[in-house]
Amino acid sequence: TRSLLGVFEEDAAAISNYMNQLYQAMRRIYDAQNELSAATHLTSKLLKEYEKQRFPLGGDDEVMSSTLQQFSKVIDELSSCHAVLSTQLADAMMFPISQFKERDLKEILTLKEVFQIASNDHDAAINRYSRLSKKRENDKVKYEVTEDVYTSRKKQHQTMMHYFCALNTLQYKKKIAMLEPLLGYMQAQISFFKMGSENLNEQLEEFLANIGTSVQNVRREMDCEVETMQQTIEDLEVASDPLYLPDPDITKFPVHRNLTRKAGYLNARNKTGLVSSTWDRQFYFTQGGNLMNQARGDVAGGLAMDIDNCSVMAVDCEDRRYCFQITSFDGKKSSILQAESKKDYEEWICTINNISKQIYLSENPEEIAARVNQSALEAVTPSPSFQQRHESLRPIPQSRPTTARTSSSGSLGSESTTLATLSLDSLVAPDTPIQFDIISPVSEDQPGQAKNSGQGGKRTNPFGESGGRSKTETEDSILHQLFIVRFLGSMEVKSDDSPDVVYETMRQILAARAIHNIFRMTESHLLVTCDCLKLIDPQTQVTRLRFPLPNVVLYATHQESKRLFGFVLRTSGGRVESHPTSVCYIFESNNEGEKICDSVGLAKQIALHAELDLEEQSRLIAASSRPNQTSGEGQFVVLSSSQSEESDLGEDGKKKKESEA
Repeated sequence: TRSLLGVFEEDAAAISNYMNQLYQAMRRIYDAQNELSAATHLTSKLLKEYEKQRFPLGGDDEVMSSTLQQFSKVIDELSSCHAVLSTQLADAMMFPISQFKERDLKEILTLKEVFQIASNDHDAAINRYSRLSKKRENDKVKYEVTEDVYTSRKKQHQTMMHYFCALNTLQYKKKIAMLEPLLGYMQAQISFFKMGSENLNEQLEEFLANIGTSVQNVRREMDCEVETMQQTIEDLEVASDPLYLPDPDITKFPVHRNLTRKAGYLNARNKTGLVSSTWDRQFYFTQGGNLMNQARGDVAGGLAMDIDNCSVMAVDCEDRRYCFQITSFDGKKSSILQAESKKDYEEWICTINNISKQIYLSENPEEIAARVNQSALEAVTPSPSFQQRHESLRPIPQSRPTTARTSSSGSLGSESTTLATLSLDSLVAPDTPIQFDIISPVSEDQPGQAKNSGQGGKRTNPFGESGGRSKTETEDSILHQLFIVRFLGSMEVKSDDSPDVVYETMRQILAARAIHNIFRMTESHLLVTCDCLKLIDPQTQVTRLRFPLPNVVLYATHQESKRLFGFVLRTSGGRVESHPTSVCYIFESNNEGEKICDSVGLAKQIALHAELDLEEQSRLIAASSRPNQTSGEGQFVVLSSSQSEESDLGEDGKKKKESEA
């Protein structure tokens, strides 16, 4: 819109420049009768050069050019005449063009200045509104800021519409302002020069009559167009009144979650120091798999980020509302943006999420996005047929074949031999709750075990000191690998011997997040060692969760999305006393799902070999120490028997034994 406005303003400047020249030419006719011939010749020359002018909105107006060419010929013939009465020239020639120059062109300049002021006031009000804290504060301040945004936005919209109306009207006034002075000039010449009847014949009078009729037609067309634009302005004012509010009601303006394209203004966070940052308001729009931004005054937009296979989540940032973060697929680039309203905030997150899945490459992207969202809704909404199948399959015992634990085999949509013999509820119960926050699996039921296993928020010392133990369990481990992960959710599962359990858990957790609009994810560092898996807070280095490696019985990645992976943890306590339970944890990484599973498999192999070596050493030590223990017992028996004999012989017996010895 602003680019198109620039074309109209350039055209208005060209019209103003040209009309000033024409005005000066007619002024010379009016001021000096002595220079009447030269001034008339200059006017004729300018009329001939009209077709050479480059008006951005002029186009190829052959009728206007031919009409002006005819006028230039007539004026050139009248250049040899004497003078024209000043009063006639003032009334018929100078007055219309002076009115256009002093009233219409100045009105355009005034409206341009008023529009610029209203636009600046609106930007200032938006910036003030963006800085509103999401905490509870004085309602009077919030009301004043909201009222300021409403007033400034309404003022800008009204000024803009009147400005555009004046620019459109200028195209008609330009023709009138050029034709009326020429018509008045010719009529003055006819009435003044009686002796010029030979030159001003009936054919010329007929031409002038046709021009007068054309001018009246243009005026009527302009009046009709102005009336239509005024009615459109009134209708737009009524219809746009709710849109002046910066945060419209979602119930009246629902959120569109199936979009694959979106455009609008966002506030982008730019870091200026270690703790300081600035927010710049720019126009953002999606183009295929790219997020583009365009500053005011730029001809085209520039690439902000590649959002194919990216991740988007809601964040809390500097006490600002409606903030979300976009992270590239490789995790090397991220950007924090702020939307203006909750509706835009949710639509931007849904749109970027749809684009990251490359739905836009299909023929009907919005239809496919709607189908995906509907599938997610059906995934977490039990149907009657599912309940009937659940009841019919419940009493039938199912044999669960033993399957090897895998790191990345199988996908969510592949045919599985295990699923051929297991019903859906033998993997995950239909009413199992989903946990979206990081909570220790044993902190509620077994506080003693959580304390012993180190799940109570132990701080990891970055300098290698034990802080209470002589040697930490991670220092004894051969393997240390750290990965950046984001926790998606966890839920209790009924089986832990098939990777399809992980795939089904992924499907249900992702579907639940999509339905309930849960975009927030907790980022952590996953430390893989030969003893355990640890989730560490990246800011405070505090261990959030510790998973003993022997309890991790299953782990797998999603074949279609390398960022998703999960593992099943078997615990000793659960809903039923003394009955082991299995909990599946699902995470998102930066395309490192297979690496994480390979690292866990390597850790389990190292731990298995270490355990076998320890058992072998224990067996060898036990075998080598068995003869020595038998000899010591024999000596103990002999000494005991000799001591008992000495106690029975007395003093004489002792001396006799010594002599015999």
